[in-house]
Amino acid sequence: MSTVSSTADLDTASSRRATFVMAFAAIYLIWGSTYLAIRVGVRTLPPFLMSSLRFLAAGGALFAILRARGVAKPTRTQWKGAAIAGLLMLTAGNGLVTWAEKRLPSNLTALLVAGVPLYTALLDWLRPGGVAPARRVLAGIGVGAVGMALLVASGGDARAPAPSVAAILAIVVSGLCWAAGSLYARYGEMHPDPVMAAAQEMLVGGTTMFVVSALRGEPQHLVLARVSTESLLALAYLALFGSLVAFSAFGWLVKATSPANLATTAFVNPVVAVVLGGLILGESLGPRALAGAALILGAVVVMLARRRVRYR
Repeated sequence: MSTVSSTADLDTASSRRATFVMAFAAIYLIWGSTYLAIRVGVRTLPPFLMSSLRFLAAGGALFAILRARGVAKPTRTQWKGAAIAGLLMLTAGNGLVTWAEKRLPSNLTALLVAGVPLYTALLDWLRPGGVAPARRVLAGIGVGAVGMALLVASGGDARAPAPSVAAILAIVVSGLCWAAGSLYARYGEMHPDPVMAAAQEMLVGGTTMFVVSALRGEPQHLVLARVSTESLLALAYLALFGSLVAFSAFGWLVKATSPANLATTAFVNPVVAVVLGGLILGESLGPRALAGAALILGAVVVMLARRRVRYR
């Protein structure tokens, strides 16, 4: 009997480990590629309308699938929690990134977003009941701040004109909002099924971004004949893989692991984005930008060096 029980436990542990590996692979590789897809998409699609369609399609499909499988209908309280997280992470976080990528190369955008763990550590400290960061974390925040300043001052792409200051500020604000939203999703009153919570967040984020898009006049000025095939394919990729697959994986990991472990995406996503941006879009980084990027990524590694992923 004990042998059977031990075998079942091993199978469960192995299955959970495999789920973790697939979930982290999704947010590492797919999210790293979304910066390229966004940059291609906004060439001929309005930014907030594109983001709205992306998340409404993915969130609606996921919500319908989960309800068909018998997952409990969200309560009013759970919708409130999802609304807060969705507004912070998607409407403000992703929406501002998408808007900024009409003015910034994908590699610079991804490297600026790499500062999110710095914001997360500070906000996790400042929240009610938060714990003061360890010295190495504070050191990482300081080094990362220097790297961020150097990266912004460099202008990113060595061959491109000076980047938009407004776009850079938008990326910084988006990072703060994403960090706050991910912490709220972890500690707030959310649906017990984390994938359902992710679907709710996408529905809220997609709806509010459509409102923003309408207020900006994006639907009225959209000329379908001018929308390129590449932009439509980018939108489809973002909806299916960037949102339905990767954001669902992120929603599950928010509850299944620690914020520090999730923050490891900050030094994988930019590498993927920089490589793809260089290979496909011909983007490059100047020496100061590379130095700033190295400081940011090094700071994140220092902050997380002693952390181990827990399969709990």
